[in-house]
Amino acid sequence: MHMAQDLTEQQDVQGPELVPPPSHPKTSRRAVVWVIVIFALIVLGALGLRTLSKSHGEQAQARGGGGRRGAGADANRPVPVSASAAQQRDVPVYFEGLGNVQAYYTVTIHSRVDGQLMQVNFREGQQVHKGDELALIDPRPYEVQLSQAEATKYKDQANLENAQRDLQRYADLYKQGVIAQQQYNTQQSVVAQQEGLVRADDAQINNAKLNLTYCHIKSPIDGRVGLRLVDPGNMVHASDQNGMLVITELQPIAVLFTLPEDNLRDVLQHMRSNRLEVQAWNRDDTQQIADGRLETIDNQIDPNTGTFRLKAVFDNRDNALYPNQFVNARLQVYVRKNAITIPAAAVQRGSQGTYVYVVKQDKSVDSRNIKIALTEGTVAVLDSGVNPGELVITDGQERLQPGNKVEVQRTGPPGRIAPADQALGTNSGL
Repeated sequence: MHMAQDLTEQQDVQGPELVPPPSHPKTSRRAVVWVIVIFALIVLGALGLRTLSKSHGEQAQARGGGGRRGAGADANRPVPVSASAAQQRDVPVYFEGLGNVQAYYTVTIHSRVDGQLMQVNFREGQQVHKGDELALIDPRPYEVQLSQAEATKYKDQANLENAQRDLQRYADLYKQGVIAQQQYNTQQSVVAQQEGLVRADDAQINNAKLNLTYCHIKSPIDGRVGLRLVDPGNMVHASDQNGMLVITELQPIAVLFTLPEDNLRDVLQHMRSNRLEVQAWNRDDTQQIADGRLETIDNQIDPNTGTFRLKAVFDNRDNALYPNQFVNARLQVYVRKNAITIPAAAVQRGSQGTYVYVVKQDKSVDSRNIKIALTEGTVAVLDSGVNPGELVITDGQERLQPGNKVEVQRTGPPGRIAPADQALGTNSGL
């Protein structure tokens, strides 16, 4: 009995470890439900992604079709451009060079005598005229010299008169045979010596008077006085290196400028038959300063630069030009008659050469090859390619192809675009 009970107890103790417990029916059903739910979510997600991808494809296709339709519409739309009409007119031809303004005359006033500067009779920057007294050097020492020279002459003149009277007496005695001819000839020499002394005295007097004149310093030309270099009270000398003042003539005034030696032949050719006009412009070529004329050409070419110098003269009545001012000198060599001109902005260059876009009557554009004779400023002068009155495109060429339709416009007041048919801009480059 006890052995059977112990065996039964051991079986009760080890039973849970040897025999697995039976599974619960509710737990199995729950796992199956979760598996089904997850599978359903995966299927629905895949279907949604496919639908979304298809929708994006349709939208992209729709956008692509719309873009092609828009591109087609833009291709038929006129391109806005700016244009100007080709003109036929006389065009002056200029040669341009860098110029330097110089006073027509420049005079540095020096003292010609030694002495103390007593007065200055001018203001710095004053316009003076020829003959005006500018300064005074102490004249008293030269007045004394003049008096001494006059006194010496007075004495020598008296000796001369006495020698002449003696000569007259010796002449009478010689005729009577009282004195020898040698004594008579000696008296003649004495008279000649006294006459020489008197003449020397006259020279000394004139020299003293000249020094007195030099004490009064006067202007040799019409011009403008510069800054004063010596103040009153200072001693001045004829040997001083620096002058007392500088006078420059500004009316007229000169401009020296250079041109390449290749232009020399044309300038000489037209200079023989015509008076060549010269314009002075500021350094950035935005404003004309003065009008003048060509006066002369230098007699040699500079071998270092390959240029030759020219001198132009300007009246300069308004004092617009000033010495040592840099200007751009424009020499008008000749006038090209009845030339066809277009704005230089219309000219295009490509593999086919030089061309412009011309607006036809139906508002389409055509590419036209041209031959340029010369360019003056912002104006191109043509030998061929465009007829007077034809419209050439000056802005917007990068968007054009031959045959494109255009809407011709020009820039008006700020914020406004006006049709070019109402008013065409003209070029003011010449």
